[in-house]
Amino acid sequence: MQFGHSVHGPLLGIETSCDETAAAVLSPGGAVLAEAVLSQSGHAAYGGVVPEIAARAHLAHLPAMVADVLARAKVRPADLGGIAATSGPGLIGGLIVGSGFGKGMALANDLPFVAVNHLEAHALTARLPGLVPGGAPFPYLLLLVSGGHCQLVAVGGVGRHRLLGATIDDAVGEAFDKVAKLMGLGWPGGPALERLAMQGNPRRFPLPRPMLGRAGCEFSFSGLKTAVAQLVATFPPGALPVQVAADIAASFQAAAADCLADRADHAMRDFAAPERLLVVSGGVAANATIRTALAKAAERRGFRLVAPPVRLCTDNAVMVAWAGIERLRLGLADEMDHAPRPRWPLRELAA
Repeated sequence: MQFGHSVHGPLLGIETSCDETAAAVLSPGGAVLAEAVLSQSGHAAYGGVVPEIAARAHLAHLPAMVADVLARAKVRPADLGGIAATSGPGLIGGLIVGSGFGKGMALANDLPFVAVNHLEAHALTARLPGLVPGGAPFPYLLLLVSGGHCQLVAVGGVGRHRLLGATIDDAVGEAFDKVAKLMGLGWPGGPALERLAMQGNPRRFPLPRPMLGRAGCEFSFSGLKTAVAQLVATFPPGALPVQVAADIAASFQAAAADCLADRADHAMRDFAAPERLLVVSGGVAANATIRTALAKAAERRGFRLVAPPVRLCTDNAVMVAWAGIERLRLGLADEMDHAPRPRWPLRELAA
């Protein structure tokens, strides 16, 4: 670890942890000068992300994307104040592509390099200037919900995260995708399921709410997913009536939202801070029903819900660049031998 860097120019952020190729340029103060995201389309036929296909797509698209955002931001590589790239957790092939590209640019232009933890990038998104009226000072409570993660975290500062509870089985985004697949909605399933649920009755099917009311902040979605599978299995294959499908989708979504709100309520009850903020981030934070449930739970506890714009909930490079700025402001940069990590828990950042 190196110390002593400050942000002397715009920062380039690179995100390649899964199936989104993304790049962004932010001013030293956090203004977005240019951004781009490419959601890869080669995985749908396989019902999920194929790591080798993802890595090859990142390799094919990243150089031109970086050149494009730099051109639109009117910034030369040599004028950058640093380069930040997601270095974990995620699919190792994509992490190698993105972090390797970032290191190469940093070396060629004598710039500091920041190896960004993808989870911390989500955690710090709420601190982007102008996103939250009055700002989002530390500490705050974070609910991170995505396809691979579901956890409640006390965010005490950059690199300072205390895990309060996590899923004991499926992540909530994974459950959304699996239920969508059971119903023949394709992949990625979360957005398709939300659209279908808009036409359904969320009270038609009394699906279970795992962990509801229990002590602690752990999550579980496996039982809920199994209940939907058993319900769908009562119909002949391919013969699920449209309205029934919509009602199942709405009932599942309502159950998932209730579970998330209940776990967040437990965390808020015991969380003390001058600014009572509940931040929700990650791809599932884009779901309107879940946002509404969390907003109601937050209001009951006297908290303010902070949810990024939808474009900043899913994987993006704006959050990576901002995390890089936050770390460089503290004088933190990484050596070029920093190895990408497919697993990188937030608690390990303190070291």
